[in-house]
Amino acid sequence: MKIRLNKMVFFGYHGTHPEERKLGQRFIVDFELETAGEHDNNIRHIEDTIDYTLVFDLIKETMEKHSYHLMENCANHVLEEVMRSFTEIIRAEIRIKKPSVSINGSLDSAEVIMSRQR
Repeated sequence: MKIRLNKMVFFGYHGTHPEERKLGQRFIVDFELETAGEHDNNIRHIEDTIDYTLVFDLIKETMEKHSYHLMENCANHVLEEVMRSFTEIIRAEIRIKKPSVSINGSLDSAEVIMSRQR
């Protein structure tokens, strides 16, 4: 079974430039998790699956209460925390998009994609 949390928007203080870490900016996060799915047809209650509101809360806390110089470190921390907190997850992938990139040129966004598997 797969669960996707799409286009979550958080305000964080991540980046290598001092102004990014001082002023902050928006980050758009997509997260996908996968369970073994042996009993997908028996899911009747929240206790029978992953409560994605708890996953959202964990991602939100990492994105908004911590500060990272690199999006890669932020993505890694989110994956570690989710995999540690939800042992039923066998695979997870995160995409962190930074729409406001400090670059001398035209760029829609920068994005980091990282995954973990048990």
